[in-house]
Amino acid sequence: MPTQTKQTTPVEAYNTQAKPTWCPGCGDFGIWMGIKSALSELNLPPHMVAIVYGIGCAGNMASTLKCYGFHSLHGRTLPVATGIKLANPKLAVLTVAGDGDFYGEGGNHFLHAARYNSDINAIVCDNRLFSLTTGQASPTSAVGMISKTTPFGEIKEPLNPVALAIIAGATFVARVPAFDPALLKETIKQAINHKGFALINVLQQCVTFNKTNTVEWYKERIYNLNDAKHDINNKEQALAKALETEKIPVGVFYKVERPSYEEKLDLSPAASAKDEKIVFPWAELKKEFI
Repeated sequence: MPTQTKQTTPVEAYNTQAKPTWCPGCGDFGIWMGIKSALSELNLPPHMVAIVYGIGCAGNMASTLKCYGFHSLHGRTLPVATGIKLANPKLAVLTVAGDGDFYGEGGNHFLHAARYNSDINAIVCDNRLFSLTTGQASPTSAVGMISKTTPFGEIKEPLNPVALAIIAGATFVARVPAFDPALLKETIKQAINHKGFALINVLQQCVTFNKTNTVEWYKERIYNLNDAKHDINNKEQALAKALETEKIPVGVFYKVERPSYEEKLDLSPAASAKDEKIVFPWAELKKEFI
């Protein structure tokens, strides 16, 4: 009997003929590779994956990742992704968007997708700026950040995406650096295997416009939650870790099992099929409204 080997889809299967146009050293390269590596090791062929992209540097990944893809409007990745998952629950559905897109324009969708516990894997490329539009402050920019929209320094407190996701009801919440390919790949795999809303906030360097939050800056501050013996099922402990500021914990903060939005709905053909023809009482409606 032949030796059984673990079957995978080659990483090259997710490549297109297009080449990335990101700045040399951009964190999007690591995220792009992390997604492809995770899909490969999970043996998810391109036709079983749908990715919805936001507007921005990360959204340009739509041209370079072979699978079903939808380049959405600014901040609107999650409504589209929810529709795709409802239409075909068998697909692995991901979103890829920047911090400005996802937490700014898309902030309301973020809250409610987490609350619904939609079975979507949201990967947020967080470089603390709107970078495609040449470096404006974003919702995660630190106080004091000098940018084109904050030339005298950011005065608003930054959003805490990890804490917000935990409070809003997300059932898988993680933070990983773009420059740690092994941790990024494994975290994406865990998120895809998880049934429910998963947020992966990726700490990403922007080598062109963010000269503060560099790879070196992060490496001096981050520590792995796995090394800290963190209990990922403890919501209070996860929230406490999310609120730490002196050091930056990375890894999975919180994971809990509860039915996803799609699992609570009966999506079977029998439930949605109707034998009777729907007839609208036009005559009565005209009397009442016209």
